[in-house]
Amino acid sequence: MEGHSQYTPKSGFARWLERRLPILRFVHDSFVAYPTPKNLNYMWVFGAILSFMLVAQIVTGVVLAMHYTPETTLAFDSVEKIMRDVNWGTVLRYAHANGASMFFLAVYIHIFRGMYYGSYKEPREVLWILGVIIFMLMMATGFLGYVLPWGQMSFWAATVITNLFSAIPVVGTSITTWLLGGYSVDNPTLNRFYALHYLVPFIIVAIVILHVWALHVTGQNNPSGVEVKDIKKDTVPFTPYATLKDSVGIVAFLVVYSWLTFFVPNYLGHPDNYIEANPLVTPPHIVPEWYFLPFYAILRAIPNKLLGVIALFLSILITAALPWLDTSKVKSASYRPLFRKEFWLFLAVCIGLGYLGAQPAEGAYLWFARVFSAYYFLHFLVILPFLGKIEKPEPVPESIEASIVRGEASHV
Repeated sequence: MEGHSQYTPKSGFARWLERRLPILRFVHDSFVAYPTPKNLNYMWVFGAILSFMLVAQIVTGVVLAMHYTPETTLAFDSVEKIMRDVNWGTVLRYAHANGASMFFLAVYIHIFRGMYYGSYKEPREVLWILGVIIFMLMMATGFLGYVLPWGQMSFWAATVITNLFSAIPVVGTSITTWLLGGYSVDNPTLNRFYALHYLVPFIIVAIVILHVWALHVTGQNNPSGVEVKDIKKDTVPFTPYATLKDSVGIVAFLVVYSWLTFFVPNYLGHPDNYIEANPLVTPPHIVPEWYFLPFYAILRAIPNKLLGVIALFLSILITAALPWLDTSKVKSASYRPLFRKEFWLFLAVCIGLGYLGAQPAEGAYLWFARVFSAYYFLHFLVILPFLGKIEKPEPVPESIEASIVRGEASHV
């Protein structure tokens, strides 16, 4: 999809730089002349939204780190000081905390869009796997950051999650001790988590660069799932078409983000996190952030600790095998009637797991969590391979231009 570069430096400085470091050519080929499928809809703006949110999280995080104190007797007070005494500290803290939620909201939409339109299929397998790695690093970063305010929910979430590693045979206890820096959540734990929370986002940036690189090699998927055959007929330049569309999406997303940050900043948080961590008082119901709830429900649904931990990690890792589990040669769900119904059912199950993860692990909640967890794994291991064999897809257009003529996809 990259093709031969059409960039020609015009100024003397540009020509001088081009011979030594062709960065202007790279920017032009990647964000100006890059051929973009004509029929992309607004579901494709979330890549740009995620790039924006990653930068926003790093910038606000670095500023907050300048004022935060990673010490158990001072951490909680340092957060309060940021809120009360630092210029614009309240906005920075709420923007960073709610930015994590908005980041995960965007990435979940991005993932499910990829599932619906078959963006994980050949030739984009590596692109998809890199996305799964980014998602896992995001989850690690989100968990590490949740511990830093050193409130009650932060402390006990760290206690519960780190204790899961002790279920690993032979090396579990050693791993847990290394993570904690001792035998319980204490000052060494907070220091480790602070250092890792600062480091991992920059690792995410590196993987995102690989993700974008892989995207530019294989080209973007599109709602019809038909590969680009004629660059002149099927594509338009990234700028101004895609950049304007992405800009509209980012502005709309920022409206929601700003409303959450300025008007209801604590809506997605837990009130117990405004109580300083106390190892002697256990909260009646330990609940992680909303974006962890589906996986938390799967963990609690299994009575055996080791099997629960395996199911937790497998529920994420199994998505990396999606290109090989879905055997259908048709990419887009627009032409797969059975898969389309299964997709919406699977999405409902994931939302249901999120709801169940926030409820007590008892009674009907626990039984529904077990049923939904079983269905989650059956979707990947049984239903998708089965649909790939029996499904008769609807007629797929021969080209992107044909799908636009048929009115099945929006024009850029």
